[in-house]
Amino acid sequence: MKLLKLGAILPFVEKAMSSPSLRAVQLAITNLKDLNALDRQENLTPLGYHLASAGILLYHPLVIYCRLPVEPHIGKMILFGAIFSCLDPVLTVAASLGFKDPFVIPLGKEEEADRRRREFAAGSKSDHLMLINAFKSWERAKSQGRESERRFCWDNFLSANTLKMLSNMKQQFAELLQDIGFVQTRNPSNPQCNKNSGNIRLVKAVICAGLYPNVAKVRGPKQHFRKRPPKLVTKHEKVQLHPKSVNADEKYFEDGWLIYHMKMKTTQVFLYDCTMISPYPLLFFGGDITIQKDGNQETVAVDNWIVFRAATKTAKLVKGLRHELDTVLQQKITRPGAINWDEKSKEGQLMRGIIQLITTEDSSQDYDDDYYSDD
Repeated sequence: MKLLKLGAILPFVEKAMSSPSLRAVQLAITNLKDLNALDRQENLTPLGYHLASAGILLYHPLVIYCRLPVEPHIGKMILFGAIFSCLDPVLTVAASLGFKDPFVIPLGKEEEADRRRREFAAGSKSDHLMLINAFKSWERAKSQGRESERRFCWDNFLSANTLKMLSNMKQQFAELLQDIGFVQTRNPSNPQCNKNSGNIRLVKAVICAGLYPNVAKVRGPKQHFRKRPPKLVTKHEKVQLHPKSVNADEKYFEDGWLIYHMKMKTTQVFLYDCTMISPYPLLFFGGDITIQKDGNQETVAVDNWIVFRAATKTAKLVKGLRHELDTVLQQKITRPGAINWDEKSKEGQLMRGIIQLITTEDSSQDYDDDYYSDD
């Protein structure tokens, strides 16, 4: 609709013979703004243009045409996986979140299945990296023959059929990215698309780019030997980790934040899957940045609720790099093509600068734990 320049969204949708509810349309507009697919005036941003032209503003009340059945935030994750050249692991996560995870839990073997999942997580404190590791292990087993694949899936409580479906979805995603010019091959594991796939912090940052604003704050002092699980809170409510998450029994999250895909309410509100994330990806891929001062103390707030103790120059750097990335995406509208990673390329230098920022580990960029009370 926005590609066709049909004007404001709500008045146009209201004229449709069978229009979605007003609340659904307003929520969809808000979600697209949170994704930075629409600006405040409901115009397509450069990111929004690429998502729409690829048919990835999909599965959505505002869109009729659909090429692949994934939600817009999954589409954003896919696009950024290509842009940051960590395509294969990101497509694994995108396919799983867009379809379902490949694990099965036989009755009476729940604890053993949970143990296998934690082994795949390998201390990453991430359900999404756990999926990546499980998928890569399956690919290795499959390459050794059908019997090796069957035994691997049986031992690790995995569905071979689901894994094959995820593999097919990854192939479809890669084909779409090639069609719109962001990769040069339809093979998601091609080295040219995975220059940075070994950078775990970058992969987590790209996952964050897709899942934002689904953020939970880890409350309480940073200490290694907590006896109870930490308290978690989203922007609107207190939450807990679902028992199925590999993080369910974790007592300590050194980075202070979790990004999640699905939230469900039963007796309590649970985060079904999550990944521990550091402040810089939230700063870079989050919403509006404001700078606040309290005496000599400087803080940076993202969307007025994710608050960090950081210098003003950090916020200015993030804003500048955001603008430069938007410029690159704008240029890709008229000159489609994969990112030029050459050391002398301005594009490559920019992307390496962004990667350096969003993968920084700096304890001085601490979160403001006084933002919420202990109530």
